[in-house]
Amino acid sequence: MSGHNKWSKIKHKKAATDAEKSQLFSKHSNLITIAAKKAGSDLNSPELIAAIDRAKKDAMPKENINRAVAKGLGVAGADLTEVLFETHGPEGVAILITAVTTNNNRTSQEIKNILSKHQCQLSGPGSALWAFSKTATGYQPNTYLNLSPLGLEKLKNLIAALSEHPDTQVIYTTAATLTKTE
Repeated sequence: MSGHNKWSKIKHKKAATDAEKSQLFSKHSNLITIAAKKAGSDLNSPELIAAIDRAKKDAMPKENINRAVAKGLGVAGADLTEVLFETHGPEGVAILITAVTTNNNRTSQEIKNILSKHQCQLSGPGSALWAFSKTATGYQPNTYLNLSPLGLEKLKNLIAALSEHPDTQVIYTTAATLTKTE
């Protein structure tokens, strides 16, 4: 009976890796859809090509990529929008959260809930954005903030909770050790 539990262990490990892949593919699909929407009919758009290359690098199937491009071109699917949330975390660190969603109200309420569980709240537009500069790849902090070990641990827990949300794409912070999390 020593091999009795082997399949059960394999099944649980496969389920966990499949769930991670599914979440990763969903994020790539949303990014490709947004890039295709911005590009219009130009399939040679640098942003679209970069999004497809990142998806291919993570072994996303070609059918899924084609489906995401078609959705972005308006052939099929829901209307995705890109949203930016601003907040301040432990010890005053500025945080930007980019998300892709079909329902902005649902996503904002879920993000608010996650933030409130970590003693934070959503800030108004521009309250944290001033601490970042927009670059071709996203946002770069203008200044870096060094956190205490306790503050850094709280920030890591907050980022982990936000990263688990399916609509969250990238999280930017002004913390010296954690500037970008995908």
